[in-house]
Amino acid sequence: MAVRDEMMEHVPRLRRYARALINNRDLADDLVQDTLERGLRNAAQFRPGTDLRAWLFTIMHNVFVNQVRKPSGHAVHVSVDDDSVAESEFAVSGNQAQSLEVRDLDYALQRLPAEQREVVLLVGLEEMSYAEVAIALDVPIGTVMSRLSRGRERLRALMAGSQPSAKLKVVR
Repeated sequence: MAVRDEMMEHVPRLRRYARALINNRDLADDLVQDTLERGLRNAAQFRPGTDLRAWLFTIMHNVFVNQVRKPSGHAVHVSVDDDSVAESEFAVSGNQAQSLEVRDLDYALQRLPAEQREVVLLVGLEEMSYAEVAIALDVPIGTVMSRLSRGRERLRALMAGSQPSAKLKVVR
């Protein structure tokens, strides 16, 4: 199977990760498109026999970091008073309890530092091993483990409605 065809199998996972990472459907789809474009352009650099999924997540991580570093005009801002947007676009489904839980989790994930959020999503959502995450993010496994631990701890605290307490030295 050609690398190009194999890449297409990973699109749903890339999209899911990008949407969880960015919290904006349009920007997440742009990130996936940029990732695939870069992957296709550099397909000759992919080493057969290695993990294509990890390679694609590495590309996505690098594209994401580059986009965060340089603010761009990609975001589309729509005024609530904009008549060109149908009111149905703002409608809420009838399963509010589940929607609220998902919203709260998404809110908490967005409050994590980007480094912790990436690791939590790759391990928890994408079910990647620590070694795969370390390769994808180009960090040591110990860094993956500590970011995951701190991220999970902070996520639990945010979901419980409390901020993790900062450890401060008491000066007397």
